[in-house]
Parts: sequence; structure tokens; C-alpha cells
Amino acid sequence: MNLITESDRIPTPTIKLPQLGLVCITASDKVRYRAITRKRLLSLAPTEQAKVLRELYAENLRRLNNAIAFCAANNINLYRVTSALFPFADDSIGEDILTEFTEELAKIGDRAQQLGIRIVIHPDQFVVLSSDKPEVIENSIKILNTHAKILDLLGLPRSPWAVMEIHGGKSDRAERLINVIANLPETIRSRLALENDEYAYSASEIFDICCAANIPMVFDAHHHIIHEKLDSYDHPSVAEMLAKAQTTWPKPEWQLVHISNGKESFNDPQHSDLIAVMPTAYKLAPWIEVEAKHKEKAIEKLRQEWLPLVISN
Repeated sequence: MNLITESDRIPTPTIKLPQLGLVCITASDKVRYRAITRKRLLSLAPTEQAKVLRELYAENLRRLNNAIAFCAANNINLYRVTSALFPFADDSIGEDILTEFTEELAKIGDRAQQLGIRIVIHPDQFVVLSSDKPEVIENSIKILNTHAKILDLLGLPRSPWAVMEIHGGKSDRAERLINVIANLPETIRSRLALENDEYAYSASEIFDICCAANIPMVFDAHHHIIHEKLDSYDHPSVAEMLAKAQTTWPKPEWQLVHISNGKESFNDPQHSDLIAVMPTAYKLAPWIEVEAKHKEKAIEKLRQEWLPLVISN
């Protein structure tokens, strides 16, 4: 495995238009992954557990390869890999099995880089680095270590190019969050970014934490308008926070943001099927993860309706 370091050349193309990213799966059955519940796995004998996980990991690797092919065929240069790609890989049940696929993971990672596809990951809601409970923080770091290991096995750089984006977690714990981040292993800290959310941490609060912790900020415009109770993506604070967030990235052209629309109303936290409204300021965002339920259909709609407006302006 040839791990790319920060000093190595990273394939960052000159971006004239925002790159729209696919989040985990497709609305069609083109990109899907297998799963297994803990209850189901633990009902099996240890030898059967290993067999089932080995088969599941192999199948999900094949599907990840298909996801890369789908992105390449559809000119999608940003892909958020599912955090559930290798169930129980953060547990002794699956940790050793994951290592068996070192060669296959390296090939897939190399293929993605050769195709110019940026891979990022958004660990699940169980990652709470600001928790009051030491055991929760310990488990969160364990989960992040596993994701960092997967990115290493894919041969991706230990930098925010291959970012692991998480939320701030428990509110009013900024100092604790900063201190925990400062003591994270380099494999995690070098890739970690924080995202503002709807309720616990505002965009300005996350920006201050990111500056203090010296990590990037992933700006989410929809979370921002919900938190601040705004009625437009074109409120001046949206452009302001987008610009501020960009200053936290080691390279401005690496900046990653999110977009979603409310399902039933503008401020609805539930994601809509497609994206009907975009912040005007997002024409300056290099990389945009499209968090809409209809996935690739939402990306295509934005390409047809929004990107031409970006070009004309």
C-alpha cells in the first residue's frame, strides 16, 4: 500500500464550477450496500460470524468499486462513502477481517484517485467527542480510528482532502471538544472537520472551535438557516459564514460544504427529495455534498437548472 502523504501531489483539478457530490447511495439500485444487525451477527457461532463478515466485506468492496465506476460514468468527482461500509470493523469481530482486504482496498483507492474522484466520509451519530461521559468519547475515538484505518487502506492522504466530517455533539462543551481534538491520534486529527448543526452548535460557534482546534469547518447552509431561524439562503450571514469557513481549510480549493432543502417547509430539518433552492453564495463553493433523498436525480437537476445560472453570472 502506497499511502499518500501531505507533501505528495494530490489530484486537485482547477475547479471552475462547484463539484456536486453523491452521498453514500443512489436513488436507483446502482449503488447500494449490504448490512447486518448486531443481533443477527451475535446469534451465530464465532466461526460463522467470521465467515459472514468476510463475505459481507468482500461484497461491499465490490459495490464500492461499482460506486466509483458510477461516479466516473456520471462525471461525479465527489463521493461520500457510507460509514457502514464494513460493519463491526471497529470491533474485534471484524478488525482482523478488514485487514485481509488490504490489497483490494488499495486498488480501489488508487482507481478513485486516478479517476479524479475525491472520497470523504461522515461518521455516524454515535461519534460525540464533546460528551460528558469518558466512555462515549473513548468509543467515538475507536470509531474514528476505524474510519481512519479504512482511509489509510484506501491509500488516501492524511489531510482534509480525505476529510472525516462530524458534528460538535453535546452543546456548550466547546472547551472540552477543543481539548479532545488536540489529543486525537494524527491519523484522525489530520483528516477531521466539524460541521455546524441545526440545534447544538451554530455556524459561528463551530467556526470559532475549528479556529481554536486548527481543523477545517464544513459549512451547512440548511443547518444554518434552521439554527438562526432565517427565511432565505441569501441572508448575508450565509455568504459570510461560507467565506469564514473557507479560511479554515489548508487549501481554499478543498473547501467542502453541504446543501439540503426542507421537506415540508423551508426550515424543515427533514431533507427534501430534490434541491429546489440554492444559496447564491454557493457559486463560490468548490465542493458541495448534495444531501437530498433522490441522490443522483438531485445532482442532475442542479446541473440542468442551477449550474447554468452559475455560469451566466
